[in-house]
Amino acid sequence: MAIKVRLFRPGDAPRIAEIVQRCLREVNSRDYPQHVIDKMCAHFTAERFIELSASRLIYVAEGDGVVVGTVSRVGNEVYTMFVDPDFARRGIGRQLVQQVEVSAARDGYDRMETGASITAHGFYLKLGYTDVRTSETEFGFNYILRKTLPPAQAARPL
Repeated sequence: MAIKVRLFRPGDAPRIAEIVQRCLREVNSRDYPQHVIDKMCAHFTAERFIELSASRLIYVAEGDGVVVGTVSRVGNEVYTMFVDPDFARRGIGRQLVQQVEVSAARDGYDRMETGASITAHGFYLKLGYTDVRTSETEFGFNYILRKTLPPAQAARPL
């Protein structure tokens, strides 16, 4: 299946919320207690994604007309990267993160930052992010990571 990354449309919100909640319950739940997973699921609703789209660039990965992943960006910060568990380990997450990196580089940023869950920490390390510090958020333990963007990346087309 060919994956295309495109900008979010409000009609994507229910599917994105479904993907995020599935990931949280099926994947992140091995690293976080149930009350944290429940709180995160309650936070990431379709309505919340529509709200967030007013202040974030939200991208979706789509294959054969079906949304299979999402990521968002504010400035040089990566947020809310999730891939449908049925499509995990196919390079979709990497493609989504590369999209926000290219977009940020085009906007003049020379580095990216993200707050990663315990579950996503290894994923970001594989993409060249390095640990800066850890933090506690309302959703539990979090890694703060950073990646320097290569100058040539700014010229790469979408």
